[in-house]
Amino acid sequence: MRTLGTVTIGQAPRPDVGPILEKHLAAKAELVQVGVLDGMTKEQVYASFRPEPGDYVLTSRLADGDSVVMAREKIAPVLQRKIDGLEERGCRHILVLCTGVFEGLSTKRAELLEPDELLAPIVAAMVGRKRFGVIVPLAEQAESLTAKWSKHGLKPVVAAASPYRYSESEMAAACARLKDETDIVLLDCMGYTEPMRAFVAEKTGLPVILSNALMAKVVSEMI
Repeated sequence: MRTLGTVTIGQAPRPDVGPILEKHLAAKAELVQVGVLDGMTKEQVYASFRPEPGDYVLTSRLADGDSVVMAREKIAPVLQRKIDGLEERGCRHILVLCTGVFEGLSTKRAELLEPDELLAPIVAAMVGRKRFGVIVPLAEQAESLTAKWSKHGLKPVVAAASPYRYSESEMAAACARLKDETDIVLLDCMGYTEPMRAFVAEKTGLPVILSNALMAKVVSEMI
């Protein structure tokens, strides 16, 4: 059986994302999961990857279900080493489990699948001229998100609600912000789940795109 290597910027395995990938892969490939933060304590993560003012901020999940906030510039070299390791293990396809923007990631021969490169043009085509709403984990991500989507001609209305420290009241507040200002909503993080999508759809009455489900469908067509 073919293998699909996956790299989370948190810790592996990912019980939230893994089942979604497995559902859409439909036994086409076996998942091999690794994480940038594998083997690290929360204190070690904070000491090594703590964001500084002006950093591109990312968040992900630890094995115990807690979440951490990190600087992209600090985790990128470790992410590349994890990709190299998966390729050495024989993975022909390697998926980065993060919708953030990374520059310069590479493989020697394996196909590297980056959600930002694959999903952004697909979502832009789906949105078209509709008013576009995006929910992200952190309010600090709004500025970088606006830059990301402007490349595709979109001006998103952004709201924040974390999938990792999930609160229905926080998500409901995000939905309230988007409900009358947008026509379609994207959950722009690999940590959001199908129940969260259903909650947002119910509260807003709008179509809701789940990043990891869309990514899983695309990857399943490529393997």
